[in-house]
Amino acid sequence: MIICKVIGNVWATKKDEKLNGYKLLVVRTHGGCDSGSETLVAVDTIGAGIGDDVLVTKGSVARISLREKDSPVDAVVVGIIDSLEVDDKFLES
Repeated sequence: MIICKVIGNVWATKKDEKLNGYKLLVVRTHGGCDSGSETLVAVDTIGAGIGDDVLVTKGSVARISLREKDSPVDAVVVGIIDSLEVDDKFLES
């Protein structure tokens, strides 16, 4: 899982039929110590909204979380973060 922030919504009237009924969100990963951020489209399964910090799973595990093995999904929001605590000594500038 990765930590992301919801930064927008996606509306697509024409899409693969297996995506019908799913809310699509634009999420941005929080860049770690050695990496920049990445912007993704993720299926929302829990009702997240813009500004929420969320947990996202990617890859084949994302499809499994939807119980749709043949769905064209690569990222799924699986949790909304209420709070996050990190010890500063583990962060590098």
